[in-house]
Amino acid sequence: MYEPRTYRVRSGAGDLVSFSVCVGESDLHIQAELDLAEQALAAVSRAYEIVSAHARANEHFLTSLRPLKPPAETVPPVSAMYNAARKAGVGPMAAVAGAIADYVGRRLLEFSGQVIVENGGDIFISTRRRRVIAVHAGSSPLSERIGVIIPGGECVGVCTSSGKVGHSLSMGCADAVVAIADDAAVADAAATALGNRVTEPAAVGAALQQAQHIEELRGVLIVCGEQLGVWGDFEICPLQ
Repeated sequence: MYEPRTYRVRSGAGDLVSFSVCVGESDLHIQAELDLAEQALAAVSRAYEIVSAHARANEHFLTSLRPLKPPAETVPPVSAMYNAARKAGVGPMAAVAGAIADYVGRRLLEFSGQVIVENGGDIFISTRRRRVIAVHAGSSPLSERIGVIIPGGECVGVCTSSGKVGHSLSMGCADAVVAIADDAAVADAAATALGNRVTEPAAVGAALQQAQHIEELRGVLIVCGEQLGVWGDFEICPLQ
């Protein structure tokens, strides 16, 4: 498991202001062109309120491991969770961290031209300049030796699932499954679905094949021990 947020010490973008916001189980590390802690707190609180209220009114929302039919009327971030779950074939809660990061990030774009929101390894990023996101993969020898390149002008979700690192539910054994999509909720759900598929190193290829059938997924990177699998329209680079 991650040491208490020590990985965030190495994650700062020198040209942006960093701050953190915590509400309930949501612990967000945010970077923007100015300190938007007050606006971020309001956005996270609203997202947490919406998700919590929906969960109280829908008994299977928190526990289902399969997509659920959404009620007639839903609002973000709950609507994003249902949508992502349907695309990836998982339960809505598999997308909660990405959905909240996306919800908060898009609202902060009203105040800052560049925003990075990290929620437990699930990232919303809107950037004007090239960024590199290091892949943390636990005890794998490839951990933090590979970076995912986000070109300037992009607004994407980059989300990670692991069967060995962190507290999120995974039925696989991958050290890291990194999914990239225009919507962070979709990236989060996809990372979970593909991580569940990697039950052994030999299953990486099958997971990459599955990735190609997830709607709106732009790419995926999988680390399982010493094995690396990559599919999609994005670039990676070696890290020192």
